[in-house]
Amino acid sequence: MFINSRQHELNLKIVYYGSALSGKTTNLQYIHARTNPGMRSELISLKTRADRTLFFDYLQLDLGEIRGLRPRFSLYTVPGQVHYASTRKLVLQGADGIVLVVDSQRNRLPDNLRTWIELQKLVARMGHRVDDFPMVVQFNKQDLPGALPPDTLRGLLGSNGARCFPAVATQGIGVLDTLKAIIGILTSRLQ
Repeated sequence: MFINSRQHELNLKIVYYGSALSGKTTNLQYIHARTNPGMRSELISLKTRADRTLFFDYLQLDLGEIRGLRPRFSLYTVPGQVHYASTRKLVLQGADGIVLVVDSQRNRLPDNLRTWIELQKLVARMGHRVDDFPMVVQFNKQDLPGALPPDTLRGLLGSNGARCFPAVATQGIGVLDTLKAIIGILTSRLQ
C-alpha cells in the first residue's frame, strides 16, 4: 500500500495469480469492458505472438473515497506458463491482495496444485503467512465438461478459509463478485 498525501490517493495492488490459461486475463478484460471509462485506465497487455501473457496485464481502477483518500486499485495478472516463475515472483512483489484463479477442469488439477504451492512459498518469502494474507479464490471455467465443483476444489486445494467464488469469466459470471470481495477485504483493513 502506498499513500500519496499530496494527491490524497491510496494505491493498492491486487495480483490475479494462476496457472496458464486459467482465465486471469479474461477477468481483467471483462472488468475493463464493464467499468465506466472515467473510473479506469486502459488495459495494458504485454503478450507473446501467440497472444499469451508475456510479463503482465495491467488495469487501474479509481473507486470512491476512504477516509478522505481516493483509492486506486492496480490490477495485475501474472504469466501462468511454468517457465515464467521469476516473472511471477517479480509481479507479486508489493501485492496488497491476491486473487487466485483456478481452472476448474479435472485435468488441470496438477497445474492448480503446483501453482497453489508456488504461491504459498512466494507469499512466505514476502514475509507473510498465506492464511493471513488478503486473498480470494476464483474457481473459473465452471461451465466446461469435467469441471470439478467448487466444494471439491476447495477441499483439494485446502484454500485455508479464503472466500471462494465459482466463475465463468468468458461470460462475466463471478468476475465482479470476486473483484468486489478482494476490494472489500482490503478496504475493511483500512477502516
